[in-house]
Amino acid sequence: MTTVTMTVNGKTVSNEIEERTLLVHFLRDTLMLTGTHIGCDTSQCGACVVHVDGKAVKSCTMFAVQAHGRSVTTIEGLAEAGALHPVQAAFREHHGLQCGFCTPGMIMTAVDMIARGVAADRASIRRELEGNICRCTGYHNIVSAIEAAAKEMGA
Repeated sequence: MTTVTMTVNGKTVSNEIEERTLLVHFLRDTLMLTGTHIGCDTSQCGACVVHVDGKAVKSCTMFAVQAHGRSVTTIEGLAEAGALHPVQAAFREHHGLQCGFCTPGMIMTAVDMIARGVAADRASIRRELEGNICRCTGYHNIVSAIEAAAKEMGA
């Protein structure tokens, strides 16, 4: 067992865990932040995307001990003062979801994409989403939501 300390959604947390604990399990099982989903366990679907030090990471491929001393943001940490993040609002407005299982990972990937200044054209957005799988939609509304959020955020 080892103790990890990190900042999650702006709050410092510290817990004793097994060294082999994946970040996704630490977030879901230890911290009860269940917005980060477990989809495939093989790093293929993107449902588990969170931000570590501001960059999108598939939390099923990272040990919690690797996040020691770092800053982690989950889907629960995006909204501020009760207001949805612009990407969250755009997903709602453009119906960028159906069952919602992939939505947290899609949103976290989109926020990272916009922050990196990826071109907000549909082809670039689709290319950036290649690591995220949605089994319900044809991605049309997801791409529309990201395109709208990027324009609103001045990207």
